[in-house]
Amino acid sequence: MRLPDPVRAVRATQMRADGTQAPVTRTVPEETPVAMVYGGTTQAVMMATPADLEDFAVGFSLTEGIVTDPAQILRLEVLAHPKGLEAQMWLPDDRAEALAARRRFMAGPVGCGLCGIDSLEEALRDLPDLTGRGPVIGAGQIAGATEALRDWQPLHDQSRAVHAAGFLVPGRGIVLAREDVGRHNALDKLIGAMARQGVDAGTGAFVLTSRVSTEMVQKCAIAGGAVIVAVSAPTAHALRLAQGAGITLAAFARGAGFDLFTHPERLRAEVSDVA
Repeated sequence: MRLPDPVRAVRATQMRADGTQAPVTRTVPEETPVAMVYGGTTQAVMMATPADLEDFAVGFSLTEGIVTDPAQILRLEVLAHPKGLEAQMWLPDDRAEALAARRRFMAGPVGCGLCGIDSLEEALRDLPDLTGRGPVIGAGQIAGATEALRDWQPLHDQSRAVHAAGFLVPGRGIVLAREDVGRHNALDKLIGAMARQGVDAGTGAFVLTSRVSTEMVQKCAIAGGAVIVAVSAPTAHALRLAQGAGITLAAFARGAGFDLFTHPERLRAEVSDVA
């Protein structure tokens, strides 16, 4: 079976306030169950956009701690089934045994990043300390980061219904981005793409079209990213995690400016009143 298209055209009726109506055709994103399968055993099922699935599988495996290096995935295949897709992966014996011992299963909607976790310790896992690592970035680049990401969002342009995660390198702008109906999935896809292409997360900033919640900070930290820029708000616990992990977190970045919440030492001031 072939993989489904990431978007599809659907018919609708446009209803206006004056009582008139007209037929319209809209482009909407596809949403498909994607199973992460290791050695024949399903570890997680996520609702996702059926695009960049190899990146998704690698990024998910890295941010969930299933592997620590993409090379530990010995083989990866994406297969279509009548009810969804499978990313089938094979691991070395030591990683497969560790995964079997963990006995974790996740299944949830796109808005949930912690479904199926079986302990509080796993939900609030320790993060690497990124203090002293990462780039210095000009305030102007941070302020304009989410607008720059717009040029990397073809699925959003078609559907207006997907999130994006991009990677910004100082002096170069956005160099890579991925999209998905789920914000966690978009970030996993980006992290997977970066790992497969040898892009060091410590050389730039993750740029997000969503709010910054606990799991988003966790994923960025595990990938080694010391700077997060987002268009929307952070949660209080996400700020605590960012502060403790040595991560610079800027939010409400919408062109004219941004709010800087943690670790200002990576900011090169170029505009006034950024804090």
